[in-house]
Amino acid sequence: MTTRRLVLSRSATLIGAASSGLLLPTLARAQSNKIRVGLMLPYTGTFAQLGVAIENGFRMALDEQGGKLGGREVEFFKVDDESEPSKGIENANKLVQRDKVDVLIGTVHSGVQMGIHKVARESGVLNLIPNAGVHAATRALCAPNVFRTSFTNSQPTLALGKAMVDKGHKKAVWITWKYAAGEEAFEGFRDSYTKAGGTIMKELSLPFPNVEFQALLTEIAALKPDAVACFFAGGGAAKFIRDYAAAGLKGKIPLYGSGFLTEGVLDAAGPAADGILTTMHYSDSLDTKRNQAFRLAYAKSFRLQPDVYAVQGYDTGLLLVQGANAVKGDLSNKKALYAALEGATIDSPRGKWSMSKAHNPVQDMYLRVVENRENKVIGVAAKALADPGTGCRLG
Repeated sequence: MTTRRLVLSRSATLIGAASSGLLLPTLARAQSNKIRVGLMLPYTGTFAQLGVAIENGFRMALDEQGGKLGGREVEFFKVDDESEPSKGIENANKLVQRDKVDVLIGTVHSGVQMGIHKVARESGVLNLIPNAGVHAATRALCAPNVFRTSFTNSQPTLALGKAMVDKGHKKAVWITWKYAAGEEAFEGFRDSYTKAGGTIMKELSLPFPNVEFQALLTEIAALKPDAVACFFAGGGAAKFIRDYAAAGLKGKIPLYGSGFLTEGVLDAAGPAADGILTTMHYSDSLDTKRNQAFRLAYAKSFRLQPDVYAVQGYDTGLLLVQGANAVKGDLSNKKALYAALEGATIDSPRGKWSMSKAHNPVQDMYLRVVENRENKVIGVAAKALADPGTGCRLG
């Protein structure tokens, strides 16, 4: 069986340096004919595997077009954002000001995304968000040049509450990291769970990326809820799943989560993950020709099994391809480019999705269960679910 673990070494090397003043004028002109794509993703730390999967998927979408965008060659520039919010603005400016990228792809961490977002709004550079679900990017601070291909942090959990109550879990404890993604995921859970008639007994949290869960797991055992709902991702999610089982809670108190809990970590989590229920806009096991073809092609290209991060990277590439083709590679034709991106329907491995007026996907959310290191779809938790886009004034 092909492993899901993502090999980091193939993406560890930074690609592309700024042009040297020693280049001949003819070479400089040739370089300027290329579309300059900046990748600002985590390549180290707890989210490193996620960043590599996104890059793999993105490059795969472009490779299907012969490596071109609107008929133009592509030049890549990379920055490791380290999932460090304090470096977000500085790192985004490296790509925008130093490398003069035409489009910035990034990122995973919601806190880092806010740094990218500030730079994108001030510079006008096209920013495609392949993961970070921070609400402001497509709500109060939405911008004509910022598009998201993933989700808002509350979208998966907006589909979670009713699914839990439908299974008879009327009292729940919520646990997450205390940072933007966790707090916003809680909003979706709180709204959907209480609307369905559930009661949240307690909210528990710890600082990101702390993985010392034992004290909080002891507290959960004492509270004896009907179920636990959570938001974790990456390496920290794998440890939480293992620790939850080691604390004796597995099999006693059902564990639910935003689907990121079980994405890209099932090998690391092992049997401890079996039985976990999540809501998500993708699953490995979606039984469609589109998904099967994607998974086969990805496995052949990278000798890895794709997860939702790879799909989001791939869909980011598909969106950019549609936009670039619409303007024949002239990304400076912003009015036509943005109109093409806004009107796009993406034929994705996750199922077809469209772009909301606030530039966030309108998409199905699936209910999934972990069985034998696979997220298996057991139903659709919500059809064509849209984030409310509260406060967005794009029209």
